Amino acid sequence: MSRSEQEGGKVISVEAAAVDSLAEQVRGPVLTPADERYDAERAGNQTARCHRPALVVGATGPADVQAAVTFATGHGLPVAVQGTGHALSAVAAEGGVLINTSRMQGVRVKAEAGTAWIGAGVRWDQVLHETAPAGLAPLSGSAPGVGVVSYTLGGGLGLLSRRYGYAADHVRGVDVVTADGRLRQVTEASDPDLFWALRGGRDNFGVVTGIEIDLMPVTTIYGGGLFFDAGSASEVLDTYIRWTATVPDEMTSSAALISFPDVPALPPTLRGRHVVHIRIAYAADALGAGESLVAPLRALGPFTDTLGELAYADSGSIHNDPVFPGTFESGTTMLDELDADAVRTLLGLAGPHAPVPHVVELRHLGGRLARPSGTPNAVGNRDARYVLNVVSRLERADIAEIRPAHDRIFESIAPWSTGGRALNFMNGERDAEHVRSAYDAKDYRRLTEIKAVYDPENTFRLNHNIPPAVPDA
Repeated sequence: MSRSEQEGGKVISVEAAAVDSLAEQVRGPVLTPADERYDAERAGNQTARCHRPALVVGATGPADVQAAVTFATGHGLPVAVQGTGHALSAVAAEGGVLINTSRMQGVRVKAEAGTAWIGAGVRWDQVLHETAPAGLAPLSGSAPGVGVVSYTLGGGLGLLSRRYGYAADHVRGVDVVTADGRLRQVTEASDPDLFWALRGGRDNFGVVTGIEIDLMPVTTIYGGGLFFDAGSASEVLDTYIRWTATVPDEMTSSAALISFPDVPALPPTLRGRHVVHIRIAYAADALGAGESLVAPLRALGPFTDTLGELAYADSGSIHNDPVFPGTFESGTTMLDELDADAVRTLLGLAGPHAPVPHVVELRHLGGRLARPSGTPNAVGNRDARYVLNVVSRLERADIAEIRPAHDRIFESIAPWSTGGRALNFMNGERDAEHVRSAYDAKDYRRLTEIKAVYDPENTFRLNHNIPPAVPDA
């Protein structure tokens, strides 16, 4: 008796005895589609699509990961890795071996060194909880429920980014199982090529079991949100764009156009309303300048104003992203300088009268993000001034409407686009051209060359894939 999967037109059979043997080697569950726990094990934050592997391994530690990778390579199967499953919209795949790292917990804070070691299954909210008593903060994102490892190794654009740079810029070491089944502790000193590639190349070079990161001396920020009625969207966005050209590196912000559904779970002031939400995170050594910096935005008359001093551990309240799994489709593009024409173009397709409801967010880049990392890495598109993200919930519109609507937005905004994309926001895009656009051209070539060294068979390909370079004939 065997279990089979089909890949590239070829049927690959895996004997049941081999699966049973693997199950004896690992402490976590080893499940096939016939197992009743299979669906729960492969589920993630994105519920529109899930991996449907031939085999899913719920790893409890590095040894389980090594066994799973060795099994996969021995049977010619591709490997996918999943922690929280936020990116499944793009990378959900059929077949292969899925390694679920969500059980791999643990946060070890070294307060004197200003660092933390973090397990592969840890989310940012846990790190915030552990680091706050030490008076330190991680370079976490806007959503505390996102997994640390994939966010960081995909770049990591968060609430402190304009002051400190990408989260990937502050990785000290990476524990990773490569395609040969070897567990490596990778640092700049031990393996500079692989260390460079992992920070930006995400899961293309192995299954990461833990990372060591820098922490920042931040306990409190000046932050929150300003909510404006959609009727003033043009004035608000015009002002916001001009304002971003004047602020110091300590100010990280974004502007979002949001069409809220009319549901009881929302505050009465937001139900069924289309708004502009300005998100603010000012992280300076002295926060007193925060009030004066946001004065030009406040002068526009928000109907709700939540700005004030905020413990960084509570910074997830700024964006207030949904904490429950959901179905969504999204896309992204990096932008250069913007003007009033760009605002009118965007509002024409994503404003209150758009036929498909979206969340359209414009994040201000620059500052430390625009400068090279002290220890170079593969994160690309550092010259972009903004990143535009478009997210649509499938509960509110059909996918057949959403994709063309997204295409219209990105085609119309193309005159202001750099042509690049932000890897961590590519939840609805996975083709080769899109992946290449997340990197500078020379860096992408180097990534393919390093891939050829550590994963020549492209075992780790059920992702935003970087294929191995083909040797010259």
